[in-house]
Amino acid sequence: MKTVEWTVVGVIVALVGLFVTVGAPIIRLNGNIARSNVILDRLEKELAAQKMDAKESHRRLWKHNDEQDERIGDHETRITILENRQEV
Repeated sequence: MKTVEWTVVGVIVALVGLFVTVGAPIIRLNGNIARSNVILDRLEKELAAQKMDAKESHRRLWKHNDEQDERIGDHETRITILENRQEV
């Protein structure tokens, strides 16, 4: 009868060892995946904010560029008028 009891104990020890051998890395992997998801979510939010900032920056640059185009056009007109006055 003692042999059967020790066999059961041996099987239980083997199962616990198997769980520790396989389960522990799986538990660590699950934790790492959870941390990676949190980091990825934060990076996605930061990227979205950066895109919005870049969009606003580009809008301001194009507005400034358009204003400069208008001023250059005005200067060209004034120069043309001045040149025509001198020729007369």
